[in-house]
Amino acid sequence: MIPSNYHTHTRYCDGRDTPEELILEAIRLGCPEIGFSGHSYTPFDPSYCMSPEVCDLYYSEVRRLGKKYKDKIKVLCGIEQDYFSPAPTDRYDYVIGAVHYIEKNGVYLPVDKSSERQIADVKQYYGGDFYAYCADYYRLVGRIYEKTKCDIVAHFDLVTKFNETGDLFDTGDPRYVKAADEALAALLPCPVTFEINSGAIARGYRKTPYPEPRILDTLRQNGAKIIKTSDCHDKRFLLLGL
Repeated sequence: MIPSNYHTHTRYCDGRDTPEELILEAIRLGCPEIGFSGHSYTPFDPSYCMSPEVCDLYYSEVRRLGKKYKDKIKVLCGIEQDYFSPAPTDRYDYVIGAVHYIEKNGVYLPVDKSSERQIADVKQYYGGDFYAYCADYYRLVGRIYEKTKCDIVAHFDLVTKFNETGDLFDTGDPRYVKAADEALAALLPCPVTFEINSGAIARGYRKTPYPEPRILDTLRQNGAKIIKTSDCHDKRFLLLGL
């Protein structure tokens, strides 16, 4: 069976392709479904997301294309809802909840912008303490269902995006493990599905998907629902890792 991808970004936010180009690629590959998940509006950082007006255009276009191609593929219209997004989500088929920022002293610190930005933020706002930074990140992750009522939890350990080799911090350190495990404990009772997300591989940041094996093992041992997604930003990688 050919898999389907439900974490898909288009030109309406920070993706490379139009919704129709992605649908046609999914049809070519034989996918039974495709789910779009444009980035919700974050007013403090419009660089990667959809404004309210663009959200309306995105929604209308995906619905139009769903009707156009209904005999060939099922098209779902979702949203990747950032923890700090004020945008409503009621009209979407599903919600992917995500933490992309830490709010510190009134400043929103992006956890996945670049390694240079992450290192600079930890130095400026945390005195170089990566474990305090990660603890603040995971406190938000643990509340992502409460905040967004999401169906899917995105890239659980996104904070490790630039740390695959362990140069910035040790994911085996007790402080890190405690913070991640507390977030897991908060989310496991919730009616959510967790991603195995290969998006950073396609974009050249990692060689392995999120989450790390220890966290994935914990999810499986606790019977969590798990879905594979490519976090697609380029149709060439629509089914990467699936």
